Amino acid sequence: MLNRNLKWLLILLFPFISGCAVLVAAGVVSGVGAGAAVSQDRRTSGMFVEDEGIEFKSGRRISEKMGGDVNVNVTSFNRNVLLTGEAPTEGLKKEIGKLVTGVQNVRKVTNEIAIGDVSSFASRSNDALLTSKVKARFLDSGEFQVNHVKVVTEDAVVYLLGLVKVREGDSAVNIARSTSGVRKVVKVFEYLD
Repeated sequence: MLNRNLKWLLILLFPFISGCAVLVAAGVVSGVGAGAAVSQDRRTSGMFVEDEGIEFKSGRRISEKMGGDVNVNVTSFNRNVLLTGEAPTEGLKKEIGKLVTGVQNVRKVTNEIAIGDVSSFASRSNDALLTSKVKARFLDSGEFQVNHVKVVTEDAVVYLLGLVKVREGDSAVNIARSTSGVRKVVKVFEYLD
């Protein structure tokens, strides 16, 4: 029983742990160097670092301008930025999109920020669990390299990003859609073929 509880605790905490941890087949979090994640990513190491910089700069701009009035997650993959979270008004949502569009090297912004109150801790925890479940199912399927698809979950909506082949993208969407608790799946892929 303790091992099962530990497994679920680790899966739940996985999205909150820094980028130098990966999910292994047993569903346990194992620390490895970030180099392992980069080596299996289709982005170059330079692009990987650039995406991290875009996320940092965007987050800082949003925080400086908006403070605690919004909950915004910035995810950059190959300089394509996905914005998720909540803002109280449509005007603030648009302003956030403009702030991020102005960050150096951003190619495209997909603004999926919902209008409404900031999500609760329980909702965010559920989203973290859904992200872990989807990633674990990707790994279990063996249909594609898990590091080729980035998973972001907001209010039970799963966003899929990555540099993928059409077959890989379709497989990822089907797996995510059939995961218990997922309301909707949104593709934000860049296709290689």
